[in-house]
Amino acid sequence: MKIIVLSDTHMPRMAKKLPSALIPHLNEADAIIHAGDWQTKEIAEELRQFAPVYGVTGNVDEPALHNVFDKSITLTFHSLTIGVTHGDGKGKTTEQRALDQFKGEELDLLIFGHSHIPLYKEKDGLVLFNPGSPTDKRRQEQFSFGLLEIKKKDWSIKHVYYDSKK
Repeated sequence: MKIIVLSDTHMPRMAKKLPSALIPHLNEADAIIHAGDWQTKEIAEELRQFAPVYGVTGNVDEPALHNVFDKSITLTFHSLTIGVTHGDGKGKTTEQRALDQFKGEELDLLIFGHSHIPLYKEKDGLVLFNPGSPTDKRRQEQFSFGLLEIKKKDWSIKHVYYDSKK
């Protein structure tokens, strides 16, 4: 199973269309996880043309998205349990806010966004993952998204980096 992990697409403000580097991966996706800051519901509808979409809302999302997605979700694929949240809020770091959102829950993977900074980190048996942004790299060298691959009880997640959002 291949799952594309996105966050902070900020479309159409930061891009009018999905980056060409992302399209081949979306064409092979079995599912898509979006960690918020889509901006408009049209991007969710466009992503649904590729695969089932699971997502959460972020701090810049229009009201229509809040009617479709929650602030956080817990997903299970095979034996992998995933928490997804955007990570926005006041006080603490984005990472800490994401961790606090799932305090007391047993997760294998915690996906969050908000900072636009790609992150892969293990903490007490939990993998923390921020895919970065496919359209708004801010001060990062490259645009990025995540690729989660699940094979029964084994899984891996990595960043996919590219230079142009066109």
